[in-house]
Amino acid sequence: MKSSVEAFWSNWSGALLLVLCAGATAMARAETPAQTNAPAAIATNLPAWLTRPISMLDALNIAFQQNGTILKARSDLEANYGVAIQTRAILIPKIQASGAFNSSDRGLIDTIPGVPATFPHENWNSGIQIVQSIYEGGRMVSAFRSARLTREQAVAQYKTVVADTLLATRVAYADVLVAAQQILVNEASVTLLSRELEDQQRRFEAGTVPRFNVLRAEVAVANERPALIRARNAFRIAKNNLVNLLGYDLPRNVWQDIPLQLTDTLEAIPYEVELPLALAQALENRTELAALRKAEQLQKENVVVAKSGYKPSLQAFAGYDWRSSQFDTDLGHELHGWTIGGQVNWNIFDGFLTHGKVVQATALYERARTDVADTSRRVELEVRTAYSSFLEAREVLESQQKVQEEADEALRLARARAEAGTGTQLDVLNAETALTQARTTQI
Repeated sequence: MKSSVEAFWSNWSGALLLVLCAGATAMARAETPAQTNAPAAIATNLPAWLTRPISMLDALNIAFQQNGTILKARSDLEANYGVAIQTRAILIPKIQASGAFNSSDRGLIDTIPGVPATFPHENWNSGIQIVQSIYEGGRMVSAFRSARLTREQAVAQYKTVVADTLLATRVAYADVLVAAQQILVNEASVTLLSRELEDQQRRFEAGTVPRFNVLRAEVAVANERPALIRARNAFRIAKNNLVNLLGYDLPRNVWQDIPLQLTDTLEAIPYEVELPLALAQALENRTELAALRKAEQLQKENVVVAKSGYKPSLQAFAGYDWRSSQFDTDLGHELHGWTIGGQVNWNIFDGFLTHGKVVQATALYERARTDVADTSRRVELEVRTAYSSFLEAREVLESQQKVQEEADEALRLARARAEAGTGTQLDVLNAETALTQARTTQI
């Protein structure tokens, strides 16, 4: 059986799911780094979701089912469907039932002098009628189009919210992985500098180096620890952000750290993209643009509706009425029969009310057109910016392919020279810093 995300996009936009879930196939386990020197989280009575392994695809499915923004968007989708039903209501015949009972004081009943009063002081009437609009100055056809556009706009807005939320979930998932790796890098750096401190301490005790070398090594370790502390804090924040996007209510007995187990790993999957093609795809596929285009067409229909006020409206009706006799005091004396007819309404002059509506609708239509053009430029800017950032990341990644190996070798040589007396402690510290920088850049 298809997952919830796959079911949604197979109905609305299967291709978009493939884009959103690209790169989520790597299922290699990645253990989160041990967080020493941090308060341990209370882990009693944890919910099952908090302790089970979560892949990228699992996270996307959970977010699709539970994220608050998506749930609100679903409610908005249903509400807009109700608006569409209301819009096309003018096309459908109306069935109206009515009834009334009236009792008056006898003193209000007029009589003819010399003629006995025979008019009843009580009467009733009831009826049922079908009313159908025949012509509304163009509103009927416009209502049909507007109902369709409203539904399509609502779907596009919903898909926009889903796409944005799933993208945010993917980024949050990757942020947790990045933060975990950054902890490992900073822990390794602290370990390297701590070993250098131990080495300088032994040398000082042996009398081969001055106290200054020990102090400099201590300062180097102390300067590196804040980076490790910040990395651990970023790791905690990233996991909180991911849990929030997944729509989970985090138990209050879980604090300081969340024991999430993410199974995917950071992996640079080869990806080729051409900017002109990307721009064309964005302008064609971005659902927020589709929603704005529907809004533009809806505003155009509003102009038609506003201009309908210049034209007459025609309705036809047919019904069946029951009422008491107007000349018999017996309420059981009933009269009944069919009625059929039509009516025309035409506002010859309405104090420029229709003119004002037309001016307003036309201005809003022009604004909607401008909004589409402005958003299209913004989308193009987003694509160009993302493309530029992508090129930067790819070039940096390619430049770092051998840097770590070279940094490791440089550190080994610096230590060897220092031990042989041809190098300095500063060379070793610089080599260790360069290695940490290379590892950070690679992440």
